[in-house]
Amino acid sequence: MAKRVGDKSILLLLQLFVPRAAGLAQSLRPASGGRMPPPPESFPPGSYDTRDFFRHEIIHESSKSGARVGRLHTPHGIVDTPGFVAVATNGALKCLDIASADEAGQQLVFCNSYHLMLQPGGDIIEEAGGLHKFMSRPIGPIITDSGGFQIFSLAYGSVHNDVGQLNAEPTSELKRAAMRKKAASKGSNVVKVTEEGVRFRSYRDGRYVDLTPESTVQAQKQYLSDIIIPLDELPPYSTTRERLEESVLLSHRWEERSLREHLKDFPENVKGQAMYAVVHGGVEKELRKLSVDYLTALPFDGFAIGGSLGSCHEELVDLLKFVVPKLPREKPNHLLGIADEKSILAAVPLGIDTFDSCFPTRLARHGTLLTKAGKLHVSNAKCARAFGKKICEGCSCATCTRYDLAYLHHLKKAKEPLLAQLATIHNIQYMNDMMADIRKQILADEI
Repeated sequence: MAKRVGDKSILLLLQLFVPRAAGLAQSLRPASGGRMPPPPESFPPGSYDTRDFFRHEIIHESSKSGARVGRLHTPHGIVDTPGFVAVATNGALKCLDIASADEAGQQLVFCNSYHLMLQPGGDIIEEAGGLHKFMSRPIGPIITDSGGFQIFSLAYGSVHNDVGQLNAEPTSELKRAAMRKKAASKGSNVVKVTEEGVRFRSYRDGRYVDLTPESTVQAQKQYLSDIIIPLDELPPYSTTRERLEESVLLSHRWEERSLREHLKDFPENVKGQAMYAVVHGGVEKELRKLSVDYLTALPFDGFAIGGSLGSCHEELVDLLKFVVPKLPREKPNHLLGIADEKSILAAVPLGIDTFDSCFPTRLARHGTLLTKAGKLHVSNAKCARAFGKKICEGCSCATCTRYDLAYLHHLKKAKEPLLAQLATIHNIQYMNDMMADIRKQILADEI
């Protein structure tokens, strides 16, 4: 347990090491039923030093908005920002091999610790030499999460179900409420949250698994991923203010423990990995500010915006307008779990650097293609005789180069699995081409 010091000492050290957080001691008052996390100065000054293996380079800041073009320098390559991050849940993109994704311009991919811990397990991945070797991706950065998102989805339903307009296929509020109720009923028997961590039941064999801030970091050390995420709690959008406040403080305590485990035996144990904090607080701006103030005072390498992000697109944008300016300009940020085109176009001018989502690959599996004119459903009858017509004119993806819409329509009607692969190739290429175009527009001060 970190040694506690007086309020004056806390404030003095914060002003010395993190000038932006000078008012932190005042803003971090104990919440009702919540215990305060250890103070930031309990970390040694050396842990705040710049990492030579991970660097955020800002190339250009737009004169028109808060948008910026940058590069993340990682041990396994560069990530151009703003950038799209494809989700490879089990260490694999759905319906697409990693080499094809690389050919489509995919730089950073996101793998889920929850699934990898259960299959094949951290020990197997470590024996293989880490995720990059296991996935045969020697060049190309990987980010992994703590596993918390999937675990708490068992209990509460996905927090992103709350943002109906951000789903790949929007659903009604009534349907989303029913989904949350069903998930909560199912999850009540499989998730137990304590100060120590989370106990959940494996969906693979029913055994109980204990996940703590320390164990999730240890697992991600086995993966040797370039960017890792600390354990946090994700309450649903509909939670009470009191419960949300308790959850934010619990997440802070877990994230502090995760960071401490990550930096243990610093710098040897860091293993060339950067750690992003996860900013919480739901749509309560006071709690978001509390979260930003505390987490930015700790030696994290970047910041992810997570938790419930609102019940509609407008609420999301309003939240980002409040949070992003409060994050350290010199450090990268990431919007967790949201990367639809509408949200990207709204968030880039606010200064968001990277976005992850499985929606482009999910759409592809259902025969929906992304185009500049909007979503194209390949099952549409007008595609049946679209001989020689590409999905997108000017698209250089392998699908558009070789096949026309008429053939893709046939594959959909014939229920051929090949369609999912071809559609995924295109949608991944589309997302990366879109982000490249956005970067060009920022460089020209058009965004």
